[in-house]
Amino acid sequence: MTPLCFILMPFGRKPVGAAIVDFDAVYKTFLADAVRDAGLQPLRADEERAGGIIHRQMFERLVLCDLALADLSGANANVFYELGVRHGTRPGATVLVFAETTPPPFDLGPCRAIAYGMDANGNLTRPEQDRAAIAEALREAQRQRRDSPLYELLQGFPELDHSKTDLFRDQVAYSERRKAELAAARRAPDAAAALLAVQHSFGQPEAVEAGVLVDLLLSFRDADAHQAMLDLIAAMPTHLATTVLVREQQAFALNRLKRREEAKAVLEELIRTRGPQPETNGLLGRVYKDLWKEALAGGRTAQARGLLDRAIKAYRDGFEADWRDHYPGINALQLMLQRNPDDPEIAALSPVVRYAVNRKLSRGHGDYWDHATALELAVLAGDEAGAQAALAEALACAPAGWMLATTADTLEMLARGQVAEWVAALIAALRGHIGP
Repeated sequence: MTPLCFILMPFGRKPVGAAIVDFDAVYKTFLADAVRDAGLQPLRADEERAGGIIHRQMFERLVLCDLALADLSGANANVFYELGVRHGTRPGATVLVFAETTPPPFDLGPCRAIAYGMDANGNLTRPEQDRAAIAEALREAQRQRRDSPLYELLQGFPELDHSKTDLFRDQVAYSERRKAELAAARRAPDAAAALLAVQHSFGQPEAVEAGVLVDLLLSFRDADAHQAMLDLIAAMPTHLATTVLVREQQAFALNRLKRREEAKAVLEELIRTRGPQPETNGLLGRVYKDLWKEALAGGRTAQARGLLDRAIKAYRDGFEADWRDHYPGINALQLMLQRNPDDPEIAALSPVVRYAVNRKLSRGHGDYWDHATALELAVLAGDEAGAQAALAEALACAPAGWMLATTADTLEMLARGQVAEWVAALIAALRGHIGP
């Protein structure tokens, strides 16, 4: 799926110095081509207008699009406003350009910007050369360097975290009415059917807030409605369907439907463009873990060993990308134990994972996966009391059934066929809370 580049620029004919510039022509014959040269799909604000009102869609695109290109020529007020929104919500992946006849104002002096050639009559003077320079800058921006002055200059400036999808409903403000409808549907006896009915009431996806669509997507996931997840993603506006969060959930659904190769392709593309990330690599590790289990069940021992190695590498790469995220770390440990319980790397990695989860829990913001990790670590350490306490905290998070099943499966795998009575009781408690 081609990443989107949202282009912030004037439209129509606007003054730049003494000249009147046709920015529609600049877009169509110059900037859009530079974006395509970088392997991106251009998207311009005025192309998305609906009845002259573009504010909600504009904000969504400013925040959600993979990259942004801002043309500062003529110091257009709308462009500068949009750039401020982008710099305040994304740490990087924003490229600035301007016509050399009108340099940016002093306040943007520290920001790197590319000047493109334009004469006193508003005509481009070196389009091919400048197009190549802009395309290269966009390719560089895809490597996730920080270019927002806010994130560069203000230590600890809050970054939007889209990786923890289970916290989405608490972190993003959107229609309270729709939020309540989806919550009620999730509690229905046939949650999948109730959610489909809510979706039908939405009408065209383009008219629905991004937050509502993502909540619906995660609600389908909680209801194990994996094909409905894929159908919803296919109907989403492109700027939302191409976000990392949605593409990760697409891979999750594909894997649950046993479309493993398609899931791998989505995740490996994300890793190629963004580098290793805890959430993306954790999902890729899960794909390889499922393939490993299938190979073992089919008696394909040699293939299983190779798949196990790939699963461990995917999880470890994700953990090493951010030591604070224990999820890929605990999964790497579990599989390393399956491969070789005497591996000295296990003793080196275990305290790092334990520290990561303890730090998270000490701040009082633990979610289900934090307590589930504490439970798994307690089982590995033979700590029955600690495991019971962690189980109680995990169940108090009211997790979805698939989460409980995942943890129960993990505990069974850790037991390696020799389940202690107290561990068997933990597994039974987890499965007993899954529901019908």
